[in-house]
Amino acid sequence: MKDNINEKRIVDLLFFSKGIMMGRNGKELIEQYKDAIDNVTPFDVIELENRQMNNRISTSDIKKSIGKILNAFYSSLSSYEWEKPVEGTFLYYLMLENRALEEKLNAIKQILKKYHIDESLTYPMLRSKLIPLFLEILDFDNHYIKKENILFPYIEKYWDNYNPIKVMWSLHDDIRNSLKKIILILENPARIWDQLNIEIGRFFFLTFGMIIKEDRIIYPVAIETIPQKDWQEMYLQSFEMPFTFIKKPKKPEIIIKEGTWQKECSFKTDSGEVSLDQLELIFGNLPIEMTMIDENDKVVFFSDSENRIFPRSSAIIGRDVQNCHPPESVHIVNEIISTFKKGTKQKAEFWFNFRDKSVFTTYYALHDKSGIYKGILEVSQDISRFKNLEGERRLLNWE
Repeated sequence: MKDNINEKRIVDLLFFSKGIMMGRNGKELIEQYKDAIDNVTPFDVIELENRQMNNRISTSDIKKSIGKILNAFYSSLSSYEWEKPVEGTFLYYLMLENRALEEKLNAIKQILKKYHIDESLTYPMLRSKLIPLFLEILDFDNHYIKKENILFPYIEKYWDNYNPIKVMWSLHDDIRNSLKKIILILENPARIWDQLNIEIGRFFFLTFGMIIKEDRIIYPVAIETIPQKDWQEMYLQSFEMPFTFIKKPKKPEIIIKEGTWQKECSFKTDSGEVSLDQLELIFGNLPIEMTMIDENDKVVFFSDSENRIFPRSSAIIGRDVQNCHPPESVHIVNEIISTFKKGTKQKAEFWFNFRDKSVFTTYYALHDKSGIYKGILEVSQDISRFKNLEGERRLLNWE
């Protein structure tokens, strides 16, 4: 990516962004750095954010000013020419999902506009119209999950400066939290219009801003830096997750070349022996899901089942575990790893609500027979139904 960078322009953009962060006059800054702004590319924006983070500017501070900075870049980024993805590719459907989301957001805008000018539309009527629309938008989280679990691992593989996707993941969480707040406000029958208006404005700002960041920055750079074979892998992996607000495309057939074969083998211990097929059935049917990282903090395995709690994609294999979490929670991950490596603790437990589930998660430190640290096993389970169990069941009951 360094070949795509103009050093003088990056330096000017850094001074411009620093001025914005310090609250200096935006018009004066735009005039002062006009040449750099008029020629900014998606590659420049990636490098700009990367250097900001390398200069110890926090994710929080970057997020506070990123909207104003990108507004100044909008015209140049819009005119950047790149090869748009075609139908039957991973990015094509991510961009199609964005178009579908825009339609839904614009429909909400029209309802709000009518509320402002139509006195016959009462607040209870407004609530009844908005609640189902915002509840539907909850499903768009699958779009962000696909980015986090499929696209981001490949970006980490090919970009030296992938810090900006950490900012993007943090913005995903901001969008999620804002949407939850809106739904909580709407579900309260009391009229809290001012609070609702502010939060909807924030949600629109974050969501439309994310669409711009995807369509005009991340996707153009990704398509020019990630090899075609990897895009094919990403597209196949995307079928493991929902396609949101668009018609699900037909999954391409996987062609197996003649002559490929798998050696027959089994897993044997003192407690028994199972074939690979049987082992796969065991992992696929256990009411828990497991993820393992090795002694180098790399993800090496996850169990797969039909009803997973946390989305997983094969793209995470070999990924640094720190990159599998939003920036705000990485410090917890690092603390667990550090403590387990020191040997002062062997287990860490958490329980929390996730979507419509009550989740119990345990992290186990792994050591070989010599006591050498070999990694961590994460085990998670949906305990929702267990919390309501009473008495006993000793007779067969298929209900």
